[in-house]
Parts: sequence; structure tokens; C-alpha cells
Amino acid sequence: MKINCLSCGHKVDLDHVYDDYAGQVKCFACGALLEIRTEGGHLKSVGLARFSSRLSPEEALERAAR
Repeated sequence: MKINCLSCGHKVDLDHVYDDYAGQVKCFACGALLEIRTEGGHLKSVGLARFSSRLSPEEALERAAR
């Protein structure tokens, strides 16, 4: 299952371990923490929990485009 980071748009690939999951995942492109909920391998909800201040949004988009 793949989701797009709400902060930078980077595609985050989730392993089958996340098929039934509620919690946070980190975007490795920009450092944002996404709050997700999945059931049976389907995404039910996604929200932005926190954004790492290490990168500006412009830097995060540039990094995600590479």
C-alpha cells in the first residue's frame, strides 16, 4: 500500500505489516509524521501529525522530486 505524504507529496510505501494499523508513520523525504488508520489493507484515514522543522516545505518538495 502506498500513501502520499500530506506535507511534501512523497510516496510512502507501507509494508503488509500496516494492513491493520492505527498510529504514526514518518515520511523519510521531509520528516513529517503522518497519523494513519488502515483496515484490511485499505487506508481509512490519514492526517498530518507533525512536521519536522529540519527542512523547509520547499526543500522537502525538492527532495521528494529526486
